[in-house]
Amino acid sequence: MTWNWQDKNWPHFSWDSDKLARAEALFMEGTGLMAGVSLHLSDTDKKTLIVDIMSSEALETSAIEGEIFNRESVQVSIRRHLGFSMDRSKATPAEIGVTEMMVDLYRHMTDPLRHETLFKWHTMVMNGRHDLDDVGCYRTHVDPMQIVSGPDYERKVHYEAPPSVQIPREMDLFLDWFDQTNIENPLPIITRAGIAHLWFESLHPFEDGNGRIGRMIAEKALAQRLSVPTLTGLSATLHRRRKEYYQALESASQRLDITTWLLWFASIVIEAQRRSQAQIEFLLDKTRLMDKVKKSLNPRQEKVILRIFQAGPEGFKGGLSAKNYVTITGSSSATTTRDLSDLVEKGVLCRTGDLKAARYHLTIPLKPVAPVSLKDI
Repeated sequence: MTWNWQDKNWPHFSWDSDKLARAEALFMEGTGLMAGVSLHLSDTDKKTLIVDIMSSEALETSAIEGEIFNRESVQVSIRRHLGFSMDRSKATPAEIGVTEMMVDLYRHMTDPLRHETLFKWHTMVMNGRHDLDDVGCYRTHVDPMQIVSGPDYERKVHYEAPPSVQIPREMDLFLDWFDQTNIENPLPIITRAGIAHLWFESLHPFEDGNGRIGRMIAEKALAQRLSVPTLTGLSATLHRRRKEYYQALESASQRLDITTWLLWFASIVIEAQRRSQAQIEFLLDKTRLMDKVKKSLNPRQEKVILRIFQAGPEGFKGGLSAKNYVTITGSSSATTTRDLSDLVEKGVLCRTGDLKAARYHLTIPLKPVAPVSLKDI
């Protein structure tokens, strides 16, 4: 098997820009729509949106690698690092590390990308790890850097990156390109982000953590070129399409013509952007509803409604049941029945089904986002 970096023309990628023109236009159109809708957010809602997107990205980029974190711990950690809260609830070293990386990305989205930036991110995302030789620096081991699957007796090599000895020079080339294509010789936004992610993953310069850092680089590439830099929220969509993601990267790592990869990556970016837009609209609907009824809710009802809102624009999975209500509030069955009936009467919830099959849903419109496919762009 020959890998892209072994081609004599490496790292000169090629692609059909005409095929990507519509995707680039859709992204810029979506950026304008999001900017317009965001103008209606209160300062509180803006903070909520920032924390929601960042915590989702921290959770999802880790989940892609098989690490499952506690949502509340991650949100508290992000709020604390952003100065929104003084809560000192405990989080694991890994949770702290990934949230620190997300906050650093958010605070310095338009700054140049340097070796030192990547070393800092690596130190953060490897927080608590004691099994690695190289933390906060590029890998130095002489063994091949391979992505493999299967048992030892039947291992499949999906990719082999350049030897460690080549990495410093390769990263110099990558960072120079990243810098130049931002201002001096700018590339279209999605194209640049897609190349940056693939190129970094092809180098796999760290002993571990390359996927998480590579996705942050893609976010940074998208944000740098926007008039109002913001996170697109790629990881949540990539996690939903994890199998496709790995297949697309594996296929793209075998050639320098990356049109197919960039088209697939563009579908992810546009879908992620639409999810972020749906989240903004959902926040506005939430604020309008809560402003209308908050003073008439008892503490139990308010706690449950806010818990449902945490599920986001796609809704509380399966709908809220009386059993869920009891679990969240600790109330009795009789109190639960009265509270839920009152919420229906107030127009906060609507009910479907009867008896044990009864389920309750918010009356504001849910905004699920359909997957974006290549035919859509």
